[in-house]
Amino acid sequence: MPIQLDILAAVVATATIQSLFGVGVLLFGTPILLVLGYPFVAALTILLPIAWAINLLQITKHHAHIDRRFYAKLLTLSVPGIIGCLVMVARTPINIGPVVGLFLIVVALKDICKPVEQWTESLVRYERTYFVAMGLIHGLTNLGGSLLTALVHGKHYEKDVQRVTMAVAYGTFAFFQFVTLLVTLERFPVRLSEAILYVLAGVGTYLVMEQLVYAKLSKDRYRAIFALFLFVSGTVLILKAWLAT
Repeated sequence: MPIQLDILAAVVATATIQSLFGVGVLLFGTPILLVLGYPFVAALTILLPIAWAINLLQITKHHAHIDRRFYAKLLTLSVPGIIGCLVMVARTPINIGPVVGLFLIVVALKDICKPVEQWTESLVRYERTYFVAMGLIHGLTNLGGSLLTALVHGKHYEKDVQRVTMAVAYGTFAFFQFVTLLVTLERFPVRLSEAILYVLAGVGTYLVMEQLVYAKLSKDRYRAIFALFLFVSGTVLILKAWLAT
């Protein structure tokens, strides 16, 4: 696969989002590349190293702020489902985008609607089940990042804690997905030189956005933008599923 400008544009756009929230390259990059006509496995092999590289930079800078109890649950409850379902994904076409999208929109409204806030906070009672479901959904559809953002948003973390916890969680998702593909694929669909170029483009975008945007955001403004991010993510997932029908 030769270097493509459409892939570079998608990388820069989605890396901008991931630079702010710790998630975005896979969540938005996967459907974008699929719409552009790239196979699912090829899209994953392009995007996974980018997402992981950006997350690693975020983790290195703010590792002291990671919610380690949250991460331990994710590692033990979500990762096994990701690995198992990714192996089966070619045989299991599942579209739960509309359901996930509606859930994200509801969560985005929780700060302005008391009943919604009470409902979303009640999900904490079933957190173990939520982690397991998140891993299964991510392995099958690559949409587990949507559920991850919703869960982290409900924790009321400080800005740095929220982003780095998202980054370490999503970076772990990406790492185990990539290793699973390396083990199961007979031939890698992307040349090393191309993969490196896309990673550099994503990392460069992160470094610029870190200084120009993220560092200047207050906690309240960050939460408001994050809520908007959830709302837009949910809307995009619903529209994508509707257009595909």
